[in-house]
Amino acid sequence: MNTYAENLFDENDKISLGHLFVEGQVDTRHGPILYMEDVSVSFDGFKALNKLSLYIDAGELRCLIGPNGAGKTTLMDVITGKTRPDTGSVFFGQTIDLLQMDEPAIAQAGICRKFQKPSVFDALTVFENLELALKADKRTWPTLFFRLTGEQRDRINHILETVGLSALQQARAGILSHGQKQWLEIGMLLMQEPKVMLVDEPIAGMTHQEIERTAELLVSLQGQQSIVVVEHDMEFVRSIARKVTVLHEGSVLTEGTMDEVQNDPRVIQVYLGG
Repeated sequence: MNTYAENLFDENDKISLGHLFVEGQVDTRHGPILYMEDVSVSFDGFKALNKLSLYIDAGELRCLIGPNGAGKTTLMDVITGKTRPDTGSVFFGQTIDLLQMDEPAIAQAGICRKFQKPSVFDALTVFENLELALKADKRTWPTLFFRLTGEQRDRINHILETVGLSALQQARAGILSHGQKQWLEIGMLLMQEPKVMLVDEPIAGMTHQEIERTAELLVSLQGQQSIVVVEHDMEFVRSIARKVTVLHEGSVLTEGTMDEVQNDPRVIQVYLGG
């Protein structure tokens, strides 16, 4: 039993702990939707994560910052099942033990990840990319006879509007600008109806206007799902984050508002070059 869960559950509740998952349900009655406790990961003697603890609330937009090698990528790898920690606990809600699940099962449970480089299907239209990303039965036989329902078409149109690509829905994804491809991929993740989105350096290579639009998009999504953004651009982080977590040498150095972390002497020393 991990420490956080031990404090939250009575004896009857504890029998439900493990990797129990009921589709569409994540138990956040007692607090965070995602938490990591005392997580350590070593690679050939180097500690990428060192007894790291992190708590993300339902509907929260959180930014993670830190110098190269601070552990940001490894943290996301652990959450999504790509990397197994040496020690620690990682829970999705109060009953879903992510360390007992593989990458596809974690994605199916409602945790999705967007990498820095957009991964869209250039030869397909914007609409077709979103249709392909629908949360549906992907087995061969159902796919052969698949037809969009009115509800599914409405959802695609809603996502198109959300990411600002309605006017380009019949355009080939390959002709989109870099920023538009990033928004399309965010739309494809939204088609999966995620509860937690992990977004890695979303504004790399964007124009100023695209950066502003990306900030507006991410802020508009908070509350609907939890969003964890890894980013190096401090101006962008300030524009979207109410709470910032600073990583250093595989651990959480400090957390708070952007003003609080920027004025923290430890952050100035290890990250901001003071």
